[in-house]
Amino acid sequence: MTRTVNCQIECVNGCILGQECPNQKFAQETTKFIENTSLDKILEMAEIARFKKITSPPKWIIPDDFS
Repeated sequence: MTRTVNCQIECVNGCILGQECPNQKFAQETTKFIENTSLDKILEMAEIARFKKITSPPKWIIPDDFS
């Protein structure tokens, strides 16, 4: 039986599902990325993302039921 878990809330102090975690693949990919990427490169990527966010125009979301 598969348990439904809201990882953002329930796994704050670590994964509660262990080997049954459906996000385990992402954790392994993240660990590999961090180990193989220099801190300078990660900071550069973060700065590029921050710059894109502050220079992009605002995005308006209008609900479908807006009348």
